[in-house]
Amino acid sequence: MKGFIRFYRGFYLTRRSYITGAAIALLFALSFYASPLEDIAKIFLLFLVISLFVDIILVYGKNAITAQRDCLARFSNGDDNKVTITVTNQYTFAVQLTLIDELPIQFQQRNWFRKLVVPAKSPASIIYILQPFERGEYKFGNIIALIQSPLQLVERRYNIEAARTVYVYPSYVQMRRYSLAGVSNELQEAGAKRLRKSGHSVEFEQIKDYVRGDDYRTVNWKASARKGQLMVNTFVDEKSQQIYCLIDKSRGMKMPFGGMTLLDYAINATLVLSNVALQKQDKAGLLTFAQKVDTFVPAEKKSTQMEAMLEALYNQQTKFPDPDYETVYAYIRSRIKQRSLLVLFTNFESLYSMQRQMPYLQKIAHYHLLMVVFFENTEIDSLLQKDAANTEDIYIQTIAEKFAFEKRQMVKELNNQGILAVLTPPEKLTVNAMNKYLEVKGKQMI
Repeated sequence: MKGFIRFYRGFYLTRRSYITGAAIALLFALSFYASPLEDIAKIFLLFLVISLFVDIILVYGKNAITAQRDCLARFSNGDDNKVTITVTNQYTFAVQLTLIDELPIQFQQRNWFRKLVVPAKSPASIIYILQPFERGEYKFGNIIALIQSPLQLVERRYNIEAARTVYVYPSYVQMRRYSLAGVSNELQEAGAKRLRKSGHSVEFEQIKDYVRGDDYRTVNWKASARKGQLMVNTFVDEKSQQIYCLIDKSRGMKMPFGGMTLLDYAINATLVLSNVALQKQDKAGLLTFAQKVDTFVPAEKKSTQMEAMLEALYNQQTKFPDPDYETVYAYIRSRIKQRSLLVLFTNFESLYSMQRQMPYLQKIAHYHLLMVVFFENTEIDSLLQKDAANTEDIYIQTIAEKFAFEKRQMVKELNNQGILAVLTPPEKLTVNAMNKYLEVKGKQMI
């Protein structure tokens, strides 16, 4: 009984069978007017029944189709991720196959299928691309294969167990893509030339003979006594600075652009920037916050730092309340003792919202080099490019121009307070943030 149920659930007649059956039925109908057609119809009906019986034997003779899905255990958010399905045909004849992969619900693709012909006793593969736009767990279902023999009268359904869970992480593809560019000269620091500059940092360079003009405060008396002449210590600016990425997770960062939220853009940019900073021999750290500080990864230069940051950013989600910058300032004062570059990813939609937070930004900038990265509203920019057709369009464009002007005004006000500001479209966030970091590094502003 179970075998019959399995057969019934996996058995389908093809379009060729229905068309042939319809043609035979038409011959039977026409036989009322031309009786010789009845014998022809009976012959065709017998031929169809025999062909169906043979086709059933061919496709149900044995379980001869297997399929396997190959993909990475981690997908990269916002990037193309390759998936390969390999189908193996153990039949002695080539089969025409319709392949259906049960994709995760996040993709909302309900009619995904591929057609291919698999030769006898051979495998065949298809490759397709998935581009996720949110982080989290993605659950694949089974692989369904609908096969037809060369007769193409009967279709058999194979339900192949292939359920698995794939985890979508922040864009590690971008991190690898930009890492080489950041270290090489492809992204120059705004044309700035690197110069060795003497300083009084804690990083000792060497002991050398005293020459006229050297600072007498750097005289090394022990070395002078041993050498019998004045020797001085020389120092260089510390090469390993601390770079912290501060990510705002309030409701303003939930705004979507190009399928991804601003929070996802900020997370992807954070990974790239931190990876480049580590390759530049800096220490990279992380802080995420909304009403309170949720995640803090101390700045380190160890080899496992990127993996720790990747795991910390994997499951970050936006929250509804406004950010509490007072709490963030207090946390930074207590946990980040050394002067550092703080890259704040946030989104100010109005000048008033930024001015409310300005006192805390000024306090942070007093102890650290603060770079505020916020976003252009590209929808407003596209609205400004349209021609106004009526009075309502003029009114809408005037309001849009006001918002765009306020964004530019925010940049000027932040710069006037000694705070670096980067206003960028979401899709160019990674490049613009990294170029600004390289500029700061090249000018030795930290």
